[in-house]
Amino acid sequence: MAFTQDPLPFPKDALESHGMKQETLEFHYGKHHAGYYTNLNKLVEGTELENASLEEVIHKSFGDSSKTGIFNNAAQVWNHTFFWNCLSPNGGGSPTGELAAKIDAAFGSLDKFKEEFSAAAATQFGSGWAWLVDDGGTLKITKTPNAENPLVHGQKPLLTLDVWEHAYYLDYQNARPAFIKNFLDNLVNWDFVAQNLAS
Repeated sequence: MAFTQDPLPFPKDALESHGMKQETLEFHYGKHHAGYYTNLNKLVEGTELENASLEEVIHKSFGDSSKTGIFNNAAQVWNHTFFWNCLSPNGGGSPTGELAAKIDAAFGSLDKFKEEFSAAAATQFGSGWAWLVDDGGTLKITKTPNAENPLVHGQKPLLTLDVWEHAYYLDYQNARPAFIKNFLDNLVNWDFVAQNLAS
C-alpha cells in the first residue's frame, strides 16, 4: 500500500497576501514534500513496514540506525501534512475557548506564548521544527531537529512551524524571525490547533 500525498487544504496562491508566495508552496509542497513520499514508498517496498500506517512506520523506525532513511522520510511526510493544516488564509488572530484558557494557564498570556514559541523556532539550530504540544495534559513548547517530531516522545502535537530553510527562503531569505512573526500574526490556524487539543 503506497503512501499518497494529501492535497493542500487551500489553493497554492491562497497565502500570497499573507506572506507566503505560491512559488514557495510549489517548491515546498510540490517538490520537497512530494519527494519524501517518493523516497518513503521506495524504502518500505517489500519490507515489514510496507502495509503499516504512517504513525507505525515512524514509531518502528525511530532510533533504529538501519532504518534512519525510512524514519526521516516518514516523519517528514507526517510533519509536512500536519504543517499545511497549521496554515490558513484566514489565520492569525487569537485562539478562543479551552485552547485560549490552556495557553493562558501554561504561558501566562498569548503574547508570552508567542514570545516563547518564537524563541524556540528562532534558536532551532539548522533544520527542524518548533511545536506546541500537549504533554500529559500540560501545554509545552518544544523543538526538534531535522525530521524528529513529538510523536516519538509520547507527546500530542497541537501546532508546528517548519524552520527548514526551504520553508521560508524564497519569501524571507535568511530572515527566519520575520517568517516566524508572519506565521504567528497572519497564518496560524487556531481552529486546527483547537481540534487537536480536543481530540
